[in-house]
Amino acid sequence: MGKLLSDQRGKELTNINAIIGQSGAGKSTLADAFGFLADCLDKGVEIACDLNGRGGFEKLISQGESGTIEFELYYRETSNTSPITYELSISLDKTGRPIVEKERLRQRRANERHGRPLSFLYLEKGKGFAFKGDNSGVYEENDSEFGEKVNVELADPRQLGIVTLGELKEHPRIVKFKNFLKNWYLCYFSPSAAREIPNAGPQKYLNRLGNNLNNVAEFLQREDPSEFKKVLKDIQTKLPGIARIEPVKLINGQLVLEFLEEGFTKPFYSQKMSDGTLKLFAYYLLLHEKQPRPLVFIEEPENGLYHKYLADLANEMRKSVKSGYSKQLFITTHSPFFVNALEPNEVWVLEKHEDGFSTIKRASDYENVKELREQGVDLGDLWYSDYFG
Repeated sequence: MGKLLSDQRGKELTNINAIIGQSGAGKSTLADAFGFLADCLDKGVEIACDLNGRGGFEKLISQGESGTIEFELYYRETSNTSPITYELSISLDKTGRPIVEKERLRQRRANERHGRPLSFLYLEKGKGFAFKGDNSGVYEENDSEFGEKVNVELADPRQLGIVTLGELKEHPRIVKFKNFLKNWYLCYFSPSAAREIPNAGPQKYLNRLGNNLNNVAEFLQREDPSEFKKVLKDIQTKLPGIARIEPVKLINGQLVLEFLEEGFTKPFYSQKMSDGTLKLFAYYLLLHEKQPRPLVFIEEPENGLYHKYLADLANEMRKSVKSGYSKQLFITTHSPFFVNALEPNEVWVLEKHEDGFSTIKRASDYENVKELREQGVDLGDLWYSDYFG
């Protein structure tokens, strides 16, 4: 998807990217690819292969295939920095257990606009080198080196090298990349989980299930009470039938949210709200993060929501990512109403072929889609009418 160091023909990804396609095309698999990378960072590659019902390395590789599982991430911290490429290969060791076969980070020097980037981290099975500082590395083609090089040997080759080196201040670029990957948010919001009564205590971010809604509200209340009231007031205008949302502190110090529904005189706690209202509230709270996480992945936000709310949600998502490089959203969806709010370069189509493999391309790359959209035809309507995908 998008532009890679290994494939410069692609265009950069937009800040909001919706993935559509028929059931079984691979949307959930693509979402889990992001989750797998996050789990590799947090748990190591062997455990990541087994988590969340993945079934181990042998189930992750495609049927009939052998060799390594490979990833390439191409990203930029800011508009003023050169892109960084992260390459990861995972294979099996002699005992049949998953291992980090290869790991590499590359970036051009600060004063270079073109040409091949330098490698500033390179490990094979836990052994290799890293360069200190933020403008150093080696041109692997001719072994030209810049800066201070240190030899590296990890105690556990099943752990990513960026986990260890990303804790050392002499490797600032590795630290930044580790934090970028660590702060990805993969949303698996569950209304039933969100109704649980959490332990008291502020938490900065929503967790994967969203069962810490009240803890996040408590954090925002403590950080800036007046700003939090503004956030709640803005969110309540987007929740149908909700006249007011108020934070209420209980005797034990815990903060909970009260929702006053139109037509009722007494408010409800979040535990008594409908699935759809809770889900919308969680999404809008996520979009109001003061220090947004760099990458957010949401699967099928339309589930349990009235279809007329989806275009507004998509528009709010676009507004939340703004421009620049601070935040990027990925969404899988089956809803043409959600897609109607997007542009052809923001939508990717997964198509499964007879050989069992899927390909992905932008909606703007389909014949006539861009022209019809420019004439005012909504993209979701084109998709529903089989003009593409």
